[in-house]
Amino acid sequence: MCIAVAGMVVEKDGTKGKVNVRGNLLSAELSLVDANVGDYVLLHAGCAISRIQKSEVEELDELFGQMEEYDG
Repeated sequence: MCIAVAGMVVEKDGTKGKVNVRGNLLSAELSLVDANVGDYVLLHAGCAISRIQKSEVEELDELFGQMEEYDG
């Protein structure tokens, strides 16, 4: 199963950038969305596929936390 993860763009250089996903800094291709530093995005296979709101990031973090509890 493939899923997208949510994070905040913390660096941008042209169409490339860095996204902070739950404390992990991941390289990302930003050309598919109009994302800038400070924006929240969904990241899939190294590509930002959508801009999202902070509230959506918080909801996804809660769901991932529940999955971790269930797995443990």
